[in-house]
Amino acid sequence: MSQEMPLTKEEADAVVELIPIKSFPKGHVLLEEGDVSKSSYFIINGCVRAYQVIDGDDRTTEFYTEGDPVSSLTSYVNQTPANHYLACVENCELAVLTFENERELYKRHPKFESLCRLSIEQEYGKQQAILQNYLTKNPEERYLLLLKTRPELLQRVPQYHLATFLGVQPESLSRIRKRIAHKE
Repeated sequence: MSQEMPLTKEEADAVVELIPIKSFPKGHVLLEEGDVSKSSYFIINGCVRAYQVIDGDDRTTEFYTEGDPVSSLTSYVNQTPANHYLACVENCELAVLTFENERELYKRHPKFESLCRLSIEQEYGKQQAILQNYLTKNPEERYLLLLKTRPELLQRVPQYHLATFLGVQPESLSRIRKRIAHKE
């Protein structure tokens, strides 16, 4: 946070007080579909997966890793039920900001609203790019883009989660990987 905006001692103390760091084990579900999101997160270490269950199948919509904010934005802001899950793919260390603590932080230090707005704008831009790529690229092109932009995910995330993120079955992802390996 202090990289984006220098903090006074008072502001840093408020962050420590209102945004505790907590550990969560691999497999822990941070948010279930139908629950109202009471917290947003910032990943210090680990990987979190956002997904929906459609017709009994998991469909991964995003992976969040170190330095990423994580939330169910609509649920969190509007305090309405979430339409997806957030789960830890790895053991995670997360900074946890509750809805109430966020309001308290803004009340004490209004400049944090600007920082949060910037974070939301950056995340919105990332989500737009993901949607655009999903709509305009075929699965092999999406896989190649993932290799180029987020290669660490291939080592950290099970192939079946990567497959749903790319919009294919795990068997299709295996064929794509073999085809690419033969081209190299």
